[in-house]
Amino acid sequence: MMAEKDPPILGEGSSMLTPTDHKIRPTVQVGRCIKEVPPAAESILGKCTYYYQPLHGEYLETVEKVSVSSAWETVKAFASSWDPWKDKEVARRLLHRRERLIAPESTDSDWSRHGNFMMRHIGCGHKPPSYYVSYGYYYCSHYGAELFPKLSAAGKEWLMLARRYLQVNMEDGLGQNMRGDIIDIASQKPGNGSFSMSVQKHELELNDETFQRFAFKTHPLAYLDGGIAHLPAMDLIKIAGQPNLQEWGSFGTYEQVKDTGIGSINTWARDAADSVSEGTADIINRVLDSLMAK
Repeated sequence: MMAEKDPPILGEGSSMLTPTDHKIRPTVQVGRCIKEVPPAAESILGKCTYYYQPLHGEYLETVEKVSVSSAWETVKAFASSWDPWKDKEVARRLLHRRERLIAPESTDSDWSRHGNFMMRHIGCGHKPPSYYVSYGYYYCSHYGAELFPKLSAAGKEWLMLARRYLQVNMEDGLGQNMRGDIIDIASQKPGNGSFSMSVQKHELELNDETFQRFAFKTHPLAYLDGGIAHLPAMDLIKIAGQPNLQEWGSFGTYEQVKDTGIGSINTWARDAADSVSEGTADIINRVLDSLMAK
C-alpha cells in the first residue's frame, strides 16, 4: 500500500546494502517512502518481538553489557543514535524478504514493527521510532525475564494481558493515523480512561518524540484493562520495583494521567479500596504513581 502522495521514484538499486560476495541481490526502489503502515498479524500481538526482532549484533552486545543502574540511560542513548542499516548482513536478510515484511498482517518469522518500518523507508533518511527497540522490546523482554517468574498466577495473567493491550492500542493508533489527523483511544474495558491527540495523517511514526508521547499515553489504559486493581499486594510491590515511565520524563509523560482520564483512574482506585485492606489500597496507589508517572 502506498501513501496518497509518494515522492518520485529515483531509480532502482540491486546492490544497496548488500555484501559484494552475495550473488543474488534484492531489487529495491530507491528514494521512495511508504508511509502507509500495514496492520500487524493477530498472531504476533502480545509478543515482545512485535516491536523488534533481535537480529542485530550491535543491539545484542549493547543490552548484554548494561547494568541495572545504567540500563535506562544506556538503552535510551543507543536507541536514539543507532543506525540499524549499518549491519549489512541483517540488511541483506531483510531486503530479500522485503515484500513479505511489508505485506499486511505478515506472518514472516522476521517481521516486527521495527523491521517493517526499515523495509518501508529505504534511502529516505527516516529512522524507526526508538520506542520499538528501547521501551517496547527491551522492557517487554526485561519484564518477561525478570518480573514474570516472580509473580503469582494472577500477576502473570496481568502481565500478559497488559502486554497485549499495549500492542492492540498501538495498532489502533497507527491505523487511525492512516485515516486522519486525530487519534482517539479508549480503554478496552469501561471506565478505565481514554485519550485523544492530533497527529498529521501518515506522520505518527516519523516524529520520534510524538511517537513516544503516543505510546506512553497507551500505558495506563493497558495496565488498568489488564486488571491491576485485582492483584495481590505482593505482586503490586514487585511491579512497583520495575523500571517506570518516570524514566521517560523528557517526553512529557507527566501529561498522560490527565490525558487518559485521571477522574476514572481515581474512581477505580476508590472502588478497589472497598474490597481490599487499607494497606493494600495504599500499595495500589503507590503502584499507580510509579507506573503512570503521576
